[in-house]
Amino acid sequence: MPYLIRCLESVEAQTIGADRIEIVAVDDGSTDGTGEYLEEFAARSKVPTRVIRQKNSGGPSGPRNVGLGLARGRYVFFLDADDYFGDEALERMVTMADRAGTDVVLGKVVGVNRGAPKSMWGATKERVDVYNSKVIYTLSAQKLFRRELLERLSLRFDENLKTGEDALFTMETYLRGAGVSVISNYVCYYLVGRDDGKHVTKSGTYVWRFDSMRAMMALIHRIEPAGPKRDFLMVRPFTVGTLQQFGPVVLKDSEEVRRHKMELAAPLMETYWNDGVARLIKVPERLRLACVAQGRMDLLIEMVRYVRAKTVPDVVKSRDGRKLYLAYPHFRDKSARLADSNYEVTVPDWHDGKRIEAPKAVAPRPSLSRRVVGRMRRDVRRWKKRLNAA
Repeated sequence: MPYLIRCLESVEAQTIGADRIEIVAVDDGSTDGTGEYLEEFAARSKVPTRVIRQKNSGGPSGPRNVGLGLARGRYVFFLDADDYFGDEALERMVTMADRAGTDVVLGKVVGVNRGAPKSMWGATKERVDVYNSKVIYTLSAQKLFRRELLERLSLRFDENLKTGEDALFTMETYLRGAGVSVISNYVCYYLVGRDDGKHVTKSGTYVWRFDSMRAMMALIHRIEPAGPKRDFLMVRPFTVGTLQQFGPVVLKDSEEVRRHKMELAAPLMETYWNDGVARLIKVPERLRLACVAQGRMDLLIEMVRYVRAKTVPDVVKSRDGRKLYLAYPHFRDKSARLADSNYEVTVPDWHDGKRIEAPKAVAPRPSLSRRVVGRMRRDVRRWKKRLNAA
């Protein structure tokens, strides 16, 4: 309360019609009158509503699992009590899922008094996957899911995770479902920033974040075989996860916290970090992760300060011109043990405000012996042509 009022009004306003919706409202031990309001709403609303009141579980996973276990519709949508729908949201998403046969539908999300993901809303598409779109960068639970998929996979939110449980759940539906649809031409979901600033995603400790990263990395390795696709997927937990713990925040961390973060990161880097993943990440981010992989907090802090100061590194070309390096601190410093490959531009990057890319591959010039043989063969063909003409 009071956000719940606007939330439920948006469900009643859905153009799909009250007879095609059911609400399963789980009151997870509220103390602000939410439970009483839900009971009142259920008694008067045209939308069939079931209210479950339980002791506080300490997180969103438990209530969502309870609701999912009671759901009867072909599709489910996890609507947070702070947020609300656009009037045509459910109609558009259900129509899209029915037409495309996909198991997950992303309806455009905008923020109200807060930010919201943007990169995935470039165009409305009936079918995409994690490899040809940006959907991997929105893993919140606010999606339309085909319930048959969730039941077939026995998929539920991990109640042992204090944060990131929705990312784990959504990623698995992306990877094991029958495709994803994206609706970008209509705002389906309004993500509301609370006036009191109390959002679950902003709470918690760094230990919880590492628990979430560990679970995500293990999930990807379990589902996706080793190779370029797995490497691509692993970029997400390393850049949206690990790097957040080893960015500017480390400058404020105590020595004890820094040491503990390195201890938590060590088994993740040893198990999941490899050259295939590294080459898909920009140089300044890759270098920070390389420092973490070596357990070198001293080098990491130096890299963070260098980037934070907006210092522009020199651009260095290899002798043959086929490689481009950004000379961040300790480039070719043997004592730092940071390989040149950590400094190589392998994906589009930014340098002094301009886009920079790796040099295009140039076919190697034939050796002298191959050029001589080629010339002799051309001479033979010319002699044959002259003899035939004579």
